[in-house]
Amino acid sequence: MRPLLTVAMLAGLLMLGACQREAEPTPAPFAMTEDAMGRYCGMNILEHSGPKGQIILAKYDEPIWFSSARDTIAFTMLPEEPKDIRAIYVSDMAKAPNWDQPGADNWVDARQAFFVIGSNAKGGMGTTEAVPFSSEEAAMAFAGEHGGKVVRFDAVPRDYILEQQAGSDAYAPSGEVH
Repeated sequence: MRPLLTVAMLAGLLMLGACQREAEPTPAPFAMTEDAMGRYCGMNILEHSGPKGQIILAKYDEPIWFSSARDTIAFTMLPEEPKDIRAIYVSDMAKAPNWDQPGADNWVDARQAFFVIGSNAKGGMGTTEAVPFSSEEAAMAFAGEHGGKVVRFDAVPRDYILEQQAGSDAYAPSGEVH
């Protein structure tokens, strides 16, 4: 009787395990090519300076491209955009050759990045930018040279991303990481 009970319990555990979904691994970032068109501007993102972004959704095999890191973050905040996000990548400006050439394959997970907001750097469409870095040290050095303050992805203010900044000093450097 005891062996039969053990077999039944093992079978039940196997069935329970089969019903539970395993977490899918985060997909790797795609290299930026001349085919990458911006989600909001409809233009080739290579034609714009500054950091770029890409979002990979569960239902697509290709990324959605953005001509700025700011637009990438905006996508995650807008209620009308899909929420089945598997990965968010932004240009790692610590590894970028220069502002005009942010690099084709130097991506950092946006949720792990350090962003400089309120700097004098203008993004892909000439607007204020959230400049991403893989290291806090690189972000702090950029903020020291260009102004602004360093924040993490979850602390980037919604109004900074979604509203036009007209000469505001609300994001002046404070030397803190939020």
